[in-house]
Amino acid sequence: MSVKNAQAKASLAALIEEKLGFTMVKSRDFGARSGSDNSYSAKGTMPISYSVRSEDSILKRALKRQQLNKIQRQQNIEQITAIALSVCPDVTSQGRPDPDWLEHFINLAEDITNQNMQKLWAKILVGETVSPGTFSIKSLQTLKQMTQREASALQKCAALCGYLEKEDSYLILLGYYKKPSFFDLLRKGNKESLNLSVAGLSFPNILTLMDINLIYRKEIESASLKQGQPLQFSFHSKKLTLVPKSNELVLSYYKLTQTGDELKKLVSSPINKKYKHQLEQALAEEFECQWS
Repeated sequence: MSVKNAQAKASLAALIEEKLGFTMVKSRDFGARSGSDNSYSAKGTMPISYSVRSEDSILKRALKRQQLNKIQRQQNIEQITAIALSVCPDVTSQGRPDPDWLEHFINLAEDITNQNMQKLWAKILVGETVSPGTFSIKSLQTLKQMTQREASALQKCAALCGYLEKEDSYLILLGYYKKPSFFDLLRKGNKESLNLSVAGLSFPNILTLMDINLIYRKEIESASLKQGQPLQFSFHSKKLTLVPKSNELVLSYYKLTQTGDELKKLVSSPINKKYKHQLEQALAEEFECQWS
């Protein structure tokens, strides 16, 4: 057995003991078997060479495992609430969270052991305490089921999102085109597109966010913009005002769903610098871009 395999087996044994509350040991009669640890019986089944080392009955072992689970869950919820208290701002609350919502929150959050995820759940509790109705139960369920890869995609997405108050939603601007005039029907006019992968949000990331219902599956187009009519987007601490230089300009963008909007509020990221540079270059010809 290689050193790497031995380390992996030791790590696995420690993990099992932590979760079961008992040590797994090699069965006494297994040493008489011929062949390596990977040998198979005539029926093609691999013999089980380990068993629990305990004089307790299987019922007692099951009860102990349940107790360990309850202890871990209690530790999780205590850690999340402690973080929530430590980050809660000194502001006036707009009411109390709905009792049913709070019950769902505790039932879902008590299984969260990852420290980074615990911080997100703490932010949810704070947000709902300050302004009840901020986070839906559907958003809680989505967050509970998110993998680390999905959470990473959300983090990358958050750095590209601009909040448009007119639509009360977060958007990722993809570019624009100019509608062809009556005398230029064969050409679609000026068109500019942004490459989001350059800013770290790959197409697989986008598909992942669509699959978990954080982004709508189709690109969306704005209504035709009028010359001189400003649009303002909020990117974390910066605001971008776009002023069209002509009529018939149409913006294209990805739009976050309601669940996406709610979970985006948990990730406070400054605008991605590469995306900001792309945005300025792509829009410069047809828009006045004013940052504040």
